Amino acid sequence: MDTATTPRIRNVALVGHSSSGKTTLAEALLLRAGEITRAGRVEDGTTVSDFEAEEIKHGISLSLAVAPFRWTASDGESYKVNLLDTPGYADFAGGVDAALSVADLAVLVVSAVDGVQVGTEQVWAQCVAAGIPRMVFITKEDKARADFHRVLDELRAAFGSGFAPLELPLGEEDAFRGVADVLSDQGLAYDADGARHVEAIPTAVEAEERRLHDELAEEIVSGDDDQLERYLAGDTPSVAELERTLAREVLDEVVFPVLVGSTVSGIGIDRLADFLCEIGPSPADRPTTVVLGEERISVAADPDADPLVYVFRTVVDPFVGQVSLFKVLSGTVANENRLVNTSTQMEERLHGLFHLRGKDHLPADRVVAGDIAAVAKLASSPTGSALALRTTPVHVVGPAPRPTPYGLALKPLTQADDDKLSGALQRLCGEDPSLVVERSGQYAQTVLRGVGDTHVAVALERLARKFGVNVETEPIRIPFRETIAKGADVEGKVKKQSGGHGQYAVAQLRISPAARGQGSEFVDRIVGGSIPRNYIPAVERGVTEAMAAGGLHGFPVVDVRVECYDGKYHSVDSSDMAFRNAAAHGLREALKTAGTVVLEPVSRLTVTVPAELQGDVLGDLSTRRGRISSTTVLDDGRQVILAMVPEAELSRYVLELRSLTGGRGVFEAEHDHYDVLPDQLVAKVTRVGANGQPEIQNH
Repeated sequence: MDTATTPRIRNVALVGHSSSGKTTLAEALLLRAGEITRAGRVEDGTTVSDFEAEEIKHGISLSLAVAPFRWTASDGESYKVNLLDTPGYADFAGGVDAALSVADLAVLVVSAVDGVQVGTEQVWAQCVAAGIPRMVFITKEDKARADFHRVLDELRAAFGSGFAPLELPLGEEDAFRGVADVLSDQGLAYDADGARHVEAIPTAVEAEERRLHDELAEEIVSGDDDQLERYLAGDTPSVAELERTLAREVLDEVVFPVLVGSTVSGIGIDRLADFLCEIGPSPADRPTTVVLGEERISVAADPDADPLVYVFRTVVDPFVGQVSLFKVLSGTVANENRLVNTSTQMEERLHGLFHLRGKDHLPADRVVAGDIAAVAKLASSPTGSALALRTTPVHVVGPAPRPTPYGLALKPLTQADDDKLSGALQRLCGEDPSLVVERSGQYAQTVLRGVGDTHVAVALERLARKFGVNVETEPIRIPFRETIAKGADVEGKVKKQSGGHGQYAVAQLRISPAARGQGSEFVDRIVGGSIPRNYIPAVERGVTEAMAAGGLHGFPVVDVRVECYDGKYHSVDSSDMAFRNAAAHGLREALKTAGTVVLEPVSRLTVTVPAELQGDVLGDLSTRRGRISSTTVLDDGRQVILAMVPEAELSRYVLELRSLTGGRGVFEAEHDHYDVLPDQLVAKVTRVGANGQPEIQNH
């Protein structure tokens, strides 16, 4: 693919609710541009964007895909458009984050049949947070129950003002045949072969089109003092002048153009491509914020500046290995250039640059500022890395990490799987930074966490297909603890004589509960040499080992104060080992005498939900033994609920909250403290396994 100049590059993210038609729209644009000869179908697994086995199996986009095409717009200029097709399913929102980190425009794809859905609201919020200019394309206008005006009303009700329809549909459902161009006051009809011709605007649409034209012209010129003055004087701006002013207002995120069409018949697809190029911002219009030392600065997309490259996605290709997708933020990079990772100071060689279109590699000799390309085998530059000259210590501000509330513990099926698991998980997380691997020290579990159950399930499918590692899954074991119920004075004693040196040690211990969360404490109260000083560390070690071995229910013992205040020793038969065993015996005896209570981890839960769903969420939290701390109202009317909820009640909360709120509720949870597990629940979380040790159950 030929190199484009920076002002003629458009990086466009297609975002929207799952199944709104993003991938099919990408196919239609590629077909209209002549990059493919036949549009693929999501149902058949033949689209350019959805090419991985898991995407074909599930029938939805699961990761970000790049699909560039060339387009000669109505202004006669040639442009390069890098389409970034993103997933719509909530579990894969990390793909949207990655796309928005390099896009200069987001096209919100909305179904004319289904209208604004929860995924529409979520990606709109992501675009607002990322500061990305937006445009709306209402698709499926030729389907049954399509209603352009209803969708436009829903957009305004959900997201406020600023939506400017540049087109009106000529007919709807199976009668949809073209669009009325609001800027030029023309009717544009499409033939069966996709050819477009001008026709008179039908009488049923004419009055609305004229009204929208006047409203749009007034709204556009109001942002330009010179045009406004001329407009008030009766000088109507030309279509080209209106488009130039509209482009500035799109860049400033004050106007959101609305277009309409059909990806099946091709109606409006060429118009969308024109508008992407003519009113969409180029990389030259949107400098990138980076951190240089302690200061945030803006880097312009200048092809003549020093090179700065940002790696926004990493994938594993079955033929060439690791492939890094990057955007050139400034400068120009060419084959065999050497740049330095600004975080690790490792040098990387850019060998064999290429553009990606789906899974196809399109060779490139050089890549200019603002463009997107790929390179293989950047060994030391994972997703989020910046590459620059050695003299440029710069950090690119990437998307914030996503919460990973859902997790499963992994059990390799064979020793070979176990040997490969760690490395495979590292590469899997390199492909998808919204996956997190944790290792539980208490139960030696390897835990894979993601945004939701589908996210983790797909990750395990990729783990098996790409890396040949097969695993079983099990619930994550909750890290319960125990503490002594009350104080006790005990004697730990070891006395053994079997010829030669024996074993003799006595440790008098006073054991009492410590403040919750304070941790355990060992206090040496020995006076008069009843236990020699050199044996005191052995006593402390014996106590510590016994607490780690578990209490009456098998959980580690915490929050205990142990005082060693007296004891006895023998000049010949005493030893470190004897005092360790005596102390451990004494602690176990104290736990039996005083009894223990089981402690469970409690999380600080922050739930954000629409106001009308607050009651349902509060009721659900009460069934989870949650204690509500506070509720507050955000500026947009949503409610924020702060509660303390046992961790054992949250293992599937991300799924249940989505079900309860229709996907509109979100939450964050972090460990806060340990609290006493109610007696009636203790039996549900412990039982003795075949090996005689307690096994932990989620409940």
